Amino acid sequence: MSNDNSRRAAIKNIIAGTAAVTTGSLSAAASTSSITAKKLKGNIKHSVCRWTYSSLTLDELCTAGKKIGLKAIDLVGPKDWPVLQKYDLYSSMCNGAEINLVDGFNDKQFHPKLIERYTEHIELVAKAGYKNLICFSGNRRGMDDETGLKNCAEGLKQLVGHAEKNNVILVMELLNSKVNHKDYMCDKSKWGVELCKAVGSENFKLLYDIYHMQIDEGDVIQTIKDSHQYFAHYHTGGVPGRHEIDDSQELYYPAIIKAIVETGFKGYLAQEFIPTGKTNEDKVAALKKAVKICDV
Repeated sequence: MSNDNSRRAAIKNIIAGTAAVTTGSLSAAASTSSITAKKLKGNIKHSVCRWTYSSLTLDELCTAGKKIGLKAIDLVGPKDWPVLQKYDLYSSMCNGAEINLVDGFNDKQFHPKLIERYTEHIELVAKAGYKNLICFSGNRRGMDDETGLKNCAEGLKQLVGHAEKNNVILVMELLNSKVNHKDYMCDKSKWGVELCKAVGSENFKLLYDIYHMQIDEGDVIQTIKDSHQYFAHYHTGGVPGRHEIDDSQELYYPAIIKAIVETGFKGYLAQEFIPTGKTNEDKVAALKKAVKICDV
């Protein structure tokens, strides 16, 4: 399965058996874990994207992540929240409301379905005690950026009041359209920032994916400094290849994370590189190393 298909499959973690989640709070579902977390500096809250560690069960990933010092797991939907709660780990970027990565808010034909799904998921996220819910612009399909922005704003404005009441942030991910997500509309931070301004609410922001934006626009640190107020969340990944964030790739993550910290960011940074190790032990070791690199 390709990397893109793996991501799409993980993003499609739609509601299944969520009744228990809707009736219980985070504290009610959580149980005490005997796993000892590694002590980190505390300037960044560390997370990892579930889909990049699909060779591990969620329990195994939680156990490994807890030992490393992770605070959360990204891109986990309602049916798996009880597993995170068992390990006292947070769902730092919830998913499951989206249709997919290509049918998004830029096309008004999808608005009725998206509004229905996001209305329901906003309530699920709030009841579970979480905050961030991912969303996507969708593909252009010949549409110009101005029309797409207008359509996105129109759809999101129908949800943002509900998000405000529930203290949930709708977070649109910036994805590159050059390598991984051909034709995706929200592929530049400038376009995303303009959408944030058009929606006009602190409950709609962007997921600044460092890997994706290095590919499509570069100038990562300056962009973070200039537009950090519109970024609710960050993802990592090595360029090129989306693999480990070590010295085998072109980005110097200690400087990037230092710039994020200096903006006063209090949210989560999630590792979203695809580990190259052949064994799960190798993959977990790569995650541990990545967290250490970003623990500035």
